Amino acid sequence: MYAKGTVHYQPLPLPDRVRLPDEAALAAAQAFRAQMARRHSVRDFLPDPVPESVLTECIAAAGLAPSGANHQPWHFALIGDPAMKARIRAAAEEEERVFYSGGGGDEWLSALEPIGTGVEKPHLTTAPWLIVVFAQRWGHTDEGTRYKNYYVPESVGIATGFLVTALHQAGLVCLTHTPNPMKFLNGLCGRPESEKPVMILPVGHAAPEATVPAVAKRKKPLEQILTVFR
Repeated sequence: MYAKGTVHYQPLPLPDRVRLPDEAALAAAQAFRAQMARRHSVRDFLPDPVPESVLTECIAAAGLAPSGANHQPWHFALIGDPAMKARIRAAAEEEERVFYSGGGGDEWLSALEPIGTGVEKPHLTTAPWLIVVFAQRWGHTDEGTRYKNYYVPESVGIATGFLVTALHQAGLVCLTHTPNPMKFLNGLCGRPESEKPVMILPVGHAAPEATVPAVAKRKKPLEQILTVFR
């Protein structure tokens, strides 16, 4: 967290140690991989309520992510108000109409075709909660002095990964929804110009009729995403 003035390095003994024996480490890694293999991006939600406390715990977990200079350049807006969700859906669909009418370009639209996306975004109003992720490009002290944040996209990306994982761990489903541009969210959520909305996560429970695109199950094999230098 940013602190004004001169702050000196002060080492602390490592507060937590989680080292496991090799066999236990492998078993834990395999169990986590199996757990994450069950995570799916969902567009069909039940309107059933989810306790706010579950969402705030997941967001608190996201706040534990590492960040550049420990500035923690993120903010999360948790929205359950139906009127706000309706306004977000209307604005997002308006931007999507421009995108799908040609603004996105042929290559991008062709890449999205197997995913089955389109202009209509009912998940933005059906899901009981929306989480809007903001990236804080710069910050201000209490006196109004501006300070710089570092590695903002990387830091916010890591925190969002923590959040998606925490939601899955809590038995919830979500969708990484990224309408572009999303400037309307600053005014709607009362966030300053220094923050850029980067993602909307509809969160809840999957509807009984929920589906996923077949191509979503096609993941690159390990040998395509890993190079080992021994």
